[in-house]
Amino acid sequence: MSLLNTLRHWAFFEDLRASQEGLLSLGFWALQVYRLGHLRYRFNSRLIRIPLGIVHLILAKLAEMLTGITIGVSAKIGRRLTIEHSGAIVVHGNAELGDDCIIRQGVTIGNRRQDDPFGAPVIGHRVNIGAGAKVLGRVRIGDDVEIGANAVVLIDVPAGAVAVGVPARILPRPLASGPTSTSIHD
Repeated sequence: MSLLNTLRHWAFFEDLRASQEGLLSLGFWALQVYRLGHLRYRFNSRLIRIPLGIVHLILAKLAEMLTGITIGVSAKIGRRLTIEHSGAIVVHGNAELGDDCIIRQGVTIGNRRQDDPFGAPVIGHRVNIGAGAKVLGRVRIGDDVEIGANAVVLIDVPAGAVAVGVPARILPRPLASGPTSTSIHD
């Protein structure tokens, strides 16, 4: 695959449109550093992979220091991820996030135990993760899920549900009562 063809598939402009602060968003830049590092997996040539890996390592450490966001380079992140507020965000290298997810400050998406270092969550599409939430271990989060602020999710969450509390309890999503309904994060 040519470099130009690969760059056309880069999600830079979609991520930019999804970011409310645009180019000023620290989360946007941390995500772009992740995408640059993940780009190297598309190439078989070591002449491309090694330099991209070195550049990514340097940029990832700078991004971590400046934004407080750590995203494992081997994580699988879908399109249009929105990181609303930067700081204390960790995404495990084996985690998977679907399209159109939102994460906020203080979120950890990672493994639960030392004896299972690669056990990371699989998160569906359109998942909204509140500030300070922890999603830990080999859990599956369905599509259209709301995870409340400071929730600690240790079990699977079915599609369309709400997870709140420590440890998280799974609740059905309240029915919308029209345009005045609010999210659990408002």
